[in-house]
Amino acid sequence: MPRMSRRTLLGSMAAVSIPGLLTACSTGSGDSDVSNAGKKLAPWPTYKPATGPKPDLAPTADGVQAGYTSYPADLVKSVSRAPGDGSTVKVMSVSFGTPPKPASANRFWAAVENELGVKIEYTIISQADYQKKMATVMAGDTDTLPDIINVFAGFVLPREPEFVQRRAEDLTPFLSGDAIADYPNLANIPTHAWQDMGRIGGRIYGIPLERPLPGSTLWINQDMFADAGMAEGWTSDDFAAVAGRATSGRTYALGAATGSLFGNAVHSAAHNAPQEWAVTKDGTFQPGWADERYKAAIAFQAELRKNGSYHPDATSISQIDLTTLYYNGTVGSMQDGFGAYLPKYRESQGKMTPAAALPYSVGGEPGGIVAARRSFGYTVLKKAKKERIELLLRILDYLAAPFGSKEWELVHYGIEGTHFTRGKDGSPTPTKLGEVENNTNLPLKYLAEGPQVLFVPGMPEAVRALHTWQQKVVPHAIRNASFGLQSRTKNAQGTTLKALIDDTVTGIVAGRVPLSEWDATLKKWRDRGGDRMAEEFTKDYAANT
Repeated sequence: MPRMSRRTLLGSMAAVSIPGLLTACSTGSGDSDVSNAGKKLAPWPTYKPATGPKPDLAPTADGVQAGYTSYPADLVKSVSRAPGDGSTVKVMSVSFGTPPKPASANRFWAAVENELGVKIEYTIISQADYQKKMATVMAGDTDTLPDIINVFAGFVLPREPEFVQRRAEDLTPFLSGDAIADYPNLANIPTHAWQDMGRIGGRIYGIPLERPLPGSTLWINQDMFADAGMAEGWTSDDFAAVAGRATSGRTYALGAATGSLFGNAVHSAAHNAPQEWAVTKDGTFQPGWADERYKAAIAFQAELRKNGSYHPDATSISQIDLTTLYYNGTVGSMQDGFGAYLPKYRESQGKMTPAAALPYSVGGEPGGIVAARRSFGYTVLKKAKKERIELLLRILDYLAAPFGSKEWELVHYGIEGTHFTRGKDGSPTPTKLGEVENNTNLPLKYLAEGPQVLFVPGMPEAVRALHTWQQKVVPHAIRNASFGLQSRTKNAQGTTLKALIDDTVTGIVAGRVPLSEWDATLKKWRDRGGDRMAEEFTKDYAANT
């Protein structure tokens, strides 16, 4: 697993509409049709798993990840030669780290350039500035686009598919079906990631950043919850009782951050409510928010808040500050992406024991978990001649090297003896230089990356615990049925309509809005575009099945 930045931001980020972006990217009635309905669908790339070190804990077909309790002793080589031609490649991606040292003074940057055989001009965008920067990029001329662009999945960019279809290279001829065999590391990206990325107008325009099945997760302070009576097989009543006992003085069982809806994803999934969109047996799409189980989850959270189990500043704390409160024991839990396990274990050592909570049951039904979109985002390429596209794809193929390869180690840790040393189990251990020169601050992992695995350096028991947890919960994962599908209305209005829902959920749980307002909010959402979205998703789903 790579050295990740605090992906703690992911579970709680709320998309904010940018009026200028909607205007700049719209071409009025002339907008192209990005729907897959009525189109000839390009075959997904042919999946061919890479060969490499055998995992200690086996993956499963339904989504449990491979686990490594120690770092592979013999690294494989996944790329036979440097992919570049000495030219300069302009790239752009989101970042959750601090700005890196300039290329001229950055040995990590230089090492990657040397192996790739190109010079990299990197435009790095902080998560906070991503939407604003993308508005400028999407409104600019094609000539000014970077060669490689990371389209981050944390926000809905208005008319994003239309922008991609008009301005990015159609990668279908290069990647569809067996064509991807020219790029073996990209062929190692599982089909589920391509499917959740989706097609645009029936064509393949991007390369997905694969992610594990578990999504938003309740991370708990294991000892605090165990001391308060937590036990496997707990019910919603048990959860409320444990939260009450774990809350005392200035210690709160439940933490939440701005935009997280008091951790609503975790609780709605435990209530087995659909996660945003569900599809019926006849292929009709229904909003999860109209499900009574979703409304019940809101009511349950409101009671938890009323009983004092939530930190009183749950609507104003940033996710980063909430993480600090979690580590120092002020809050006993927080909603976060499952992929945040690495910093959770690494940064909490000696302070507390983190754990992914098993969902509680409701009404005798085992609780569900949130199934993540299996694509964290995707990478598109600026339109160019065939030879240039092939060069860029070779670069991305290198960056997508699998865990257990020499290329993966370089891209994620740098140079041995300079950026890292070896721990007792052979795991890379960052040096002081490696703490500032790494792929958190130079976020190459958001351009391309191989399938993620379970690995915590020097902590084999943590890997076993996470693997066991996944075996228990993956069968109960609840997937948003709209992943990978197109809706013209969502592309244009989804952010604004989602804000209507989110504001009401937060208001109800916080006690500012009565639960009786929920039905009125849902009607507004339907009337303003929700029902149109359902119709469009229904048509696109039919085209993809």
